[in-house]
This record gives sequence, structure tokens and C-alpha cells, in this order.
Amino acid sequence: MKTNLTDKLSKAIVEKVAIIGAGPGGLAAAIALRSQGIDVQVYEKAQEFGPAGTGLGLAPNGLNCLDAIAPGIVETLKSSGCEVHHTVLKNIQGETIRANATKYLEQYGQPLLTIWWYRLQQVLASRLPSDIIHLNHRCIGFEQDENGVEIHFDGEKSVYADLLIGADGVNSVIRETLFGESKPNYIGSMCWRAVIKYHHELFNDYELVFVKGNKQFMYLLNVGGGYTSWISRKFSPEYSLSHSADEVKSRILHELADWDKSFRAVVEATSAEQIWEGPICDRPPLTQWSQGRVTLSGDAAHPMAPAMGQGANTTFEDAYELRECFSHSANLQEALTSYEQRRIERTKIIQARSALGEMRYYEDTSTSPGQTPQRQMTPNEDFNKWLYDYKPAVTS
Repeated sequence: MKTNLTDKLSKAIVEKVAIIGAGPGGLAAAIALRSQGIDVQVYEKAQEFGPAGTGLGLAPNGLNCLDAIAPGIVETLKSSGCEVHHTVLKNIQGETIRANATKYLEQYGQPLLTIWWYRLQQVLASRLPSDIIHLNHRCIGFEQDENGVEIHFDGEKSVYADLLIGADGVNSVIRETLFGESKPNYIGSMCWRAVIKYHHELFNDYELVFVKGNKQFMYLLNVGGGYTSWISRKFSPEYSLSHSADEVKSRILHELADWDKSFRAVVEATSAEQIWEGPICDRPPLTQWSQGRVTLSGDAAHPMAPAMGQGANTTFEDAYELRECFSHSANLQEALTSYEQRRIERTKIIQARSALGEMRYYEDTSTSPGQTPQRQMTPNEDFNKWLYDYKPAVTS
């Protein structure tokens, strides 16, 4: 028995893994699996890495998992982003409703960091050899048999691997091919956002400002390096997209017409081309993420509304658990089964809470918390502990 265990753990259960998507989730999975001695290749449809994405929060559960797969990376992220010590809630006139000191570090052992998606991608990519990341590779499908997977890209390019991981986001080609799903589910929330070099006059000592209006709200995040991420969302049962960048900017300024000029100023300072406009979407939870030699991770597996800021964090949990399942399983099927067992139920709960949280943003401020339905775990402190205390197991 001892010999079998040694054999099992000394040789990787797959030799070559292809990951579709070089966002933070795909890169984290690549770092995690390479540490097991696996040949990992990452394929990304973008033609180059460039400034993209929004500001996001890295919470203790995500940071714990990142530190386990890439020791020391959290210190790098702290210097690339911003540690959030204070948050403030304001009304649209700019008046402070309440201010809070954050307790993440004291309660869960890691801070809350805000960082630009693009900076996060850069930090993760720097942990990988550049020659394993293949840009300008748009996956259009795959075929698999019991021995491997052939992955097809635009331009009649194909590669072969022992395992394919779809880390290609909410509009995942891999998920659609596996499970035949149609478009993502619009949840009634429209979004406008950008990251710009900007010092917001209302930050003062706050690293995160949340402004609540009538059926709309705005986040202002310090994401480090002098950059501010602004994110505005509005309740909208129907969604429609603007026809041009200038129209996008006019539209969001119109939505903020009654707001204090300090909030409109950050939008006015943003070039129209930099503003992203789109619907907030999720998908129903899957009962399985894998078929044969293909599996999913991150937003491809469990896309969720951003209300709880858990998209990236649960993705880093996936990467850590993938590594653990690969290092403690006798074969690929056992590893993928274990991965699903560790991940599906947890992410299903977080998806449900995130969708509920998104709609709670739009509730009338006069509604007391006791009048809103409590789902899953109550009270909130129990849920937060369950969420943020997710720590990688110490392996012997």
C-alpha cells in the first residue's frame, strides 16, 4: 500500500494540460498545475495583454488559496493594489451615511485588497514562463476520446492534450460545447465601468466608496498606483446596449444627472472608449463540471453576479482544489470527481447569495433588513465566516 501511494504521488496523473483563457483564473490554474510537474499550455483569444477589466476585491478566501499555489504572491499583490482599511457609504448628494473600519485581517487573517484586473493578470502571468501563454488563439471547439482531447482554434490551428480546462468566462465556448447551453441569464442589472488615473476628492481616508441612489449605485475603488475604478449599476428589467462609445458616456452621465458633481466628475474624466457597458449575467448551477477529459473552472463553471465580489476569489479556490485533487488521486477520473465534490455545492451557495445580493442593492433604503428573506446560512456572521475562512488544508 505504501509503495502504491508513493508511486501515485510521484508521477503526475496527466502529462499535458491545455487551459482555455488567460484571465486570472486560467493563469492561477496554470501556476497550480505546473507546481505538480505537469506541462501546462494556456491559450488566449486576445491578441495581446493590455489594460482591460475592472477593479475587483481579493478577499481572505481567495488570497489564502493564491498564497498556497504561489507562495509570496500576496505580498506582491499588496504592492500592486490597495489594502482596504476603511469603507464609506454615501448618498448621491455626497453626504456620508456611515463609515467603517474593515476587520478582514483581524477576523480572517488576510486583508481585503482592491486591484485592477489587468494588474492582477500581470502579476499572475509573471509567475509563468512566457512561452506557455499563447495569444491570438480563439478556441472554436474540441473533440475527445478516452486517450486525449483535440482542441481547435481559429485559423485551422489545433493542439492535443490529456486534459482540457475551460477557464474562458461567462460566455465559455467549452461549457457550451460540453452542455449545450444557450446565452447567459440577464439578472436585471446594467453596468458601466472603467479604470482611470484619477484622485477622487471624496476618498479622504477611505479606500472604497459606495454610493446608493434610487435603483442604482456606484462603487469607487482605489486600485493602487494612482488608479481609480468606478463601477455604476442600475436596476433595469430590460437591457439595451448603446450604439457607440460616445453614446455610452452620454447615457451613464444622464443616469447620474441628479448626483453630486464629484461623482459625475470621475465619469467626465474618463474617455468614452474606456467605458465598458454591459449586462450583469449569471448561469444556473451545474450538477457536473466535467465530461471525460474536459472540465471547467471559474466563471465558466460558476458565473455569478458581482454583488459579493466572489468571482475571482472562488476561481482561486478552484485552482487550489484542482491542484490538491491532482496530487492526491490515482487517476484523472478520480481527480475530476473529487474536484466537483469539493467545489460544486460551495459555489452553488455563493452563486445564489450573489444573485440575491445584487437585487438587494436596489431595495428601497427604508426597507429594514428583517423584511428581506434570509437564504442559506444565517445570521450573516456565520455566512461570512464560512465564506472567508476557507483555508487550504495543510498537507503533510
